[in-house]
Amino acid sequence: MFKSYTKFFLCAFAICVYSLTSFAQQSSSASTNYSPAEAFGPLFYTQNGNEFRSASGAPGSKYWQNSVDYTITANLDESKNMVSGTVTITYKNNSPDKLPYLWLQLDQNTFKETSRGYAITPPGSRYGAQGEKFEGGYTIKNISVSQKAAPVKFTSLVEDTRMQIRLDKPMSANGDIVVVKMDYSYIVPKEGSDRTGHLTTKNGEIFAIAQWFPRMCVYDDVLGWNTLPYWGGGEFYCEFGDITYSITAPASHIVVGSGELLNPQEVFTAEQLKRWNAAKLSDATVHIRAESEVTDPKSRPAKDKLTWKFKISNARDAAWASSKSFVLDAARINLPSGKKSLAVSAQPVESNGMDSYGRGVEYVKASIEHYSKMWFEYPYPAAVNVATNIGGMEYPGIVFCGWTAKMGGAWGVIDHEFGHTWFPMIVGSNERKYGWMDEGFNTFINGLSSSEFNNGEYKPRPTRWHGVGKTLGNPNLENIMLMPDGMREMNIGYNLYSKPGLGLKLLRDQIVGKERFDYAFKAYIKNWAYKHPTPIDFFRSMDNGTGEDLSWFWRSWFMNSWKVDQSVTDVKPIMKEGKLAGYTIKVNNLEKMPMPIILQITTKSGKKETVRVPVDVWMKNTSWLVRYSTTEEITEVVLDPEQLIPDGNADNNIWTADGTASASTTPPANLDAFLGSYSNPEAPVKITIAKNNGGLTAQLGAQPAASLKFVSGSRFVNEAGNLEFEFNSSKNELTLAVGADSFVFTKDK
Repeated sequence: MFKSYTKFFLCAFAICVYSLTSFAQQSSSASTNYSPAEAFGPLFYTQNGNEFRSASGAPGSKYWQNSVDYTITANLDESKNMVSGTVTITYKNNSPDKLPYLWLQLDQNTFKETSRGYAITPPGSRYGAQGEKFEGGYTIKNISVSQKAAPVKFTSLVEDTRMQIRLDKPMSANGDIVVVKMDYSYIVPKEGSDRTGHLTTKNGEIFAIAQWFPRMCVYDDVLGWNTLPYWGGGEFYCEFGDITYSITAPASHIVVGSGELLNPQEVFTAEQLKRWNAAKLSDATVHIRAESEVTDPKSRPAKDKLTWKFKISNARDAAWASSKSFVLDAARINLPSGKKSLAVSAQPVESNGMDSYGRGVEYVKASIEHYSKMWFEYPYPAAVNVATNIGGMEYPGIVFCGWTAKMGGAWGVIDHEFGHTWFPMIVGSNERKYGWMDEGFNTFINGLSSSEFNNGEYKPRPTRWHGVGKTLGNPNLENIMLMPDGMREMNIGYNLYSKPGLGLKLLRDQIVGKERFDYAFKAYIKNWAYKHPTPIDFFRSMDNGTGEDLSWFWRSWFMNSWKVDQSVTDVKPIMKEGKLAGYTIKVNNLEKMPMPIILQITTKSGKKETVRVPVDVWMKNTSWLVRYSTTEEITEVVLDPEQLIPDGNADNNIWTADGTASASTTPPANLDAFLGSYSNPEAPVKITIAKNNGGLTAQLGAQPAASLKFVSGSRFVNEAGNLEFEFNSSKNELTLAVGADSFVFTKDK
C-alpha cells in the first residue's frame, strides 16, 4: 500500500511530531547506556530449526502449506454500486493434521456498523468506510460443501469478518480436498479502507473492486488457523492457488483485472483488439482506447452487457476495476528469461496528461523490468495500473493508484505498488501480523528502482541518517514488530515503511555490503517464493546468506527501538623515540545500539583520511581506542562526517585540536529573505516562515508556530520535532526533512 504515507502521510507525521513530548536524545558524556552483553548476547534464536523451517532460514525438508483454487462468476450493478456472484472454493489440506473445521475471510463485513472494525476505527481515519452511511457487509446464501462431488454435512457460523464451516467429518491430512460453494453480494463502499471503492469522474464511475469474494484463511505450521479479524490497518494473509473469474458489467465499461484476459475478442471492438495485440509486440505505449474516444459510443460494442473472463495462476488474490471512463494504454514487458508480459494502464481523462498517468505504461514497464532483473522474475501475464480514488493499493497483477498523482508522485505510487509483487505477492508473508515484512522490504527496493528509472529522473534525495537517528527510540513510536492494528495510525508510515526499509538500506550499505546483501536477499526471495516466511525465517536467511551473525542488528533495530550515539573524546599522541608516531582516538558508544565506527581524520597539511572500524569492537567494550599512524599533527577528528549511520547526537562527533567549533552558529543578519508561505501541490498543508524575537519560526498548516534554530548556511532545525528546513540560494524553495524523508516546498508568489 502506498502512503500518501510514503509521500504525505509522512508530512502529516511531521505535523504530529510538533505535539510529541520531547524526549532525551543525548547521553551524558560521563556515562553510557550501552551494554555489550545486551547487544551481543547469545540465544537470539530461542528455537532450533526443524523439518518444516530450517535453521538456515530456508523452508525445511518437510515444509508444507495448503492451497486453494477459486472459480468466481460475478456481476457489477452500476446503479446500485453492487457486486454479486457465486464462488466455488477448492481447498486442499496438505498439512499433517486433520481439520475438523475451516475458517474463511469475509473482509467486506468490516463495513457493517455492527462490526468490531467499525467500533474501533476513530473518526477521520483512512480505514473503515470513512463516514459513509450504507448497508455494508456480505449477504451470503446457498452455502454447500462437497467432497468428490458428494454433499458433506456441515454447520456454519459468521463471526464478524470470519466464517467458520464445521465439518461433520474432519478433512483428512496430507492431501484431502473439500469444495465450498456459496452465493454472495455486497454494496461497494465509496472509500473502503483506502483499498477498494468507487470514484465519480466526468465520464462515469470507476469501480476499484477488491476483497470482493469470500477467501480461505491460512492454516500454517506456526499458528494453525490465522484468524485475525480485518479491521482495516492490517492487510492480508492468503493461500496460493489458481483464480478463474468472470465479470459481467455494462458493455459501455472496460474491465481490467488480475491475470490474463481470456476473451479479448469478445469484449473489445475490432480496432481495439487489433491495438491490444499490437501492444503485446510494442515497447512503446499503444493506445487501446485513446482519450478522444472515451465519449464515443463506437468505442464500445453495441450491447447491453459483456462478460470479461480472467485467470491468474499461483496467486494469493485477485482484484479488478470497471468503468466507462477509462483511457486504456498498453505495451510489452520484456523479462530476463525472454518471456513477455503486458503493461497496462487504465485512467480517466482527468488523469491522462503526460505529467500524470499518460506515462502510466512507461512507469509500469520500467518498474516490472527493474525488479525482475534485480530480484526475481515477474510471474504474471499482465501488470495493470488503475488510476482511481484509492491512494495506492496492490493486488496480484493489478494496482490501484491515486488519480491526482503527478510526475514523481505518479511514478512513486506505481513503482511502490508493483514492488509489492515481490512482497507479499511472491514472498507470501503475513501482512496482518507483520506489516513491515512487505511494506518495509518494498520501501527498500523502491529506493533502488527510483534511483535507476530514466537515468535518475526521480532519484531520491540522499538519506539523512543523523535525522533518522534522532527519531530512533522515540517513546511515541511503537515497536515495528507489533501488528499494524496495534499501532497508532499516524505512526504506521514510520513503523512499517521507513524504519524497516532504512534498516535494510543500512545493512546493505554500511554493514555487510551490497554484494553479500544482494546475494542473501535474492536467496530469501527464491527460497520463499509462493511460501509463508516468518520474521525469524528472514533473519536466519540473512545471517546464513551473508555469513554474519547479525543478531545484534535484528535485536537493536527490529526487536527493540534502540538509539545510536557515538562520541569522540580523547585524542592522544603516540611518541616513539621522542618523535610523533601516531595517535589514539577514543570513541565511546553511549547508547544501546552498536554501529561500525567511521572516522575522518584531518592532519595539519590538510590531508583527510577515512578510517573504518567494524562493529565487532563493541562486543566487549563501551569505548574503543582507534590507533592512527602518522608523523603529522592531527587537527580535527570527525565521527561519521557523511552521515552514513543513524547517530542521533552529532554534537559530540567532532574533536578539534584548538577546541573550536568547525562551523559558525551565527545566523544570517537579514532573515527577511526567508519569510513567506511555501506550498507543495501534493501536500495538504502550507509552511509559513515568520520572524519572532530575532529568529525564525515555522508553522505547518494550523499547527502552532515552532521556533527554528540556525545550523549553518541556509539550514535551520526544530530539534523537538526532528525537522530540518533548508532553503535554496534564491530563498524561493525550501526542503523540509523529516527523519530520512524530505519534501520540497516552493514559495508562494
